[in-house]
Amino acid sequence: MSAVTARIDTDALRHNLGQIRKRAPASKIMAVIKANAYGHGIVPIAQALTEANSLAVARIEEAVQLRDAGISSPIVLLEGVQSPDELTLVARHRLEMVVHCQEQITMLEQQGGAIADLWLKLDAGMNRLGFVPGEFLEAHRRLVKLSPAGRSPGLMSHFSSADHAQSETSGIQLKIFLETTAGLPGERSLANSAGILDIPASHLDWVRPGLSLYGVSPLAGKSAQDLNLRPAMRFSTWLVATRNLATGDTAGYGCRWRADRPTRLGIAACGYGDGYPWALPDGAPLRVEGAPACLAGAVSMDMIAIDLGADSEAQVGDEVLLWGEAGLPVEDIAAAAGTISYELLCRVSQRVEREIV
Repeated sequence: MSAVTARIDTDALRHNLGQIRKRAPASKIMAVIKANAYGHGIVPIAQALTEANSLAVARIEEAVQLRDAGISSPIVLLEGVQSPDELTLVARHRLEMVVHCQEQITMLEQQGGAIADLWLKLDAGMNRLGFVPGEFLEAHRRLVKLSPAGRSPGLMSHFSSADHAQSETSGIQLKIFLETTAGLPGERSLANSAGILDIPASHLDWVRPGLSLYGVSPLAGKSAQDLNLRPAMRFSTWLVATRNLATGDTAGYGCRWRADRPTRLGIAACGYGDGYPWALPDGAPLRVEGAPACLAGAVSMDMIAIDLGADSEAQVGDEVLLWGEAGLPVEDIAAAAGTISYELLCRVSQRVEREIV
């Protein structure tokens, strides 16, 4: 058996897609599967999301990988292109692209335009990608000339703080987007996962779910269960050794953890080389054959030590759940590690076997 497994539940993925449709029934869905589908495996996730209206990736390499795997769904490049050579790939693979800077418009003009359906991005205050409101109308005028006949460019922006319920910033950004694009032809897209779940006015023509598709809450203070989302990844490993410790015995590098009572220690085959976070403190939760347990000592590259408790009957070969069920969601592990769920999911390494079910 594989040392570490990320079991990917495509039924859960489709359930979450259905929940998004219920939240935004009048909107089309652009499913975001960049960064190897948030660590879940970009090709099998694309194959499972055939009911989405389109797929979105960050970079041209991800889009080409999907086309080479036979994925025929519309694919949107969220970062657009970086060179004329990439424009050739856009045309060859029938991709849509986001335009967010003057250099991209110039490349399209030099190419002669009309190579792909286009999206024009507005910077509504995030100050990352996009044209500021004062530049947007001129960029739109130039892009209309470059768009395929009869197809106006789509209009897009991105929330910076939608994960905080009723964020004042989100309200301001929605207002800027609606006012700047008022009267322009073209379909509009603003809502990310948090916007879909918490800001109905932002749904518009297209929504762009990412984290919520994978059954993880994007909203501070609300769990996936609260939102009727099911985790798509179950991250687990196995015990490879056990030993009995006396009071005062230590475990792991730096002897950080010390037993405050006699206990049984388990060694599991997973570490930061697999994507399990090094920053986790002693006491971080795990489950061994369904029973609660906790991390004992520093995470090493390939192994972790687990305080099983004095009365534990755990044995070599028993399953260790790292995250991915209602009682042990990735959100809790991310909070314990001082990071975000996005990072943990994306950091699951390539040596971890993805088991698609």
